Amino acid sequence: MFLKGNNISLRPMEISDVDVLYEWENNTELWHVSNTQAPLSKNVLLNFIEDSQYDIYTVKQIRLMVVENAGKKTVGAIDLYDYDPQHDRVGVGIYIHNEFTGRGYAAESLALVTDYCFKHLYVKQIHSLVNVTNEASIRLFEKAGFEKTGLKKAWIKIGYDTFEDAIFFQKIRE
Repeated sequence: MFLKGNNISLRPMEISDVDVLYEWENNTELWHVSNTQAPLSKNVLLNFIEDSQYDIYTVKQIRLMVVENAGKKTVGAIDLYDYDPQHDRVGVGIYIHNEFTGRGYAAESLALVTDYCFKHLYVKQIHSLVNVTNEASIRLFEKAGFEKTGLKKAWIKIGYDTFEDAIFFQKIRE
């Protein structure tokens, strides 16, 4: 395991993750938060997994799989994206499968990855963009010490002519 907490661990993607990624990435109910417009084939996902083996300095992103320590079941993923070493910042996004929500896995994942970003990547700040209707994510980032620093009006298209505002969160290393 890459990063280990009390209840979950974060690890790099493996080829064996292709089936669960195929299910998650092709869930049309999640497309508005992942900027997905079309289904992804297993071949595309296999290429994504293989390409992700490079370091964050090369591909500017990392996807880590969230795995239960007890049952070793993959329950979600946490992404670091838009890594910018010049300005010492990185974005973070979290997905925990519905079957496993409410167990504190997202909070523990966010704490582990925040620690990793500040202590190993030496970034100054971590940011995230959250739809205003995503109350669970808003609570998650607030409890994790992220500050609401902006509101992007009509930022995320969720239907033919329907848009949602998005909250910009930041956590800045002291």
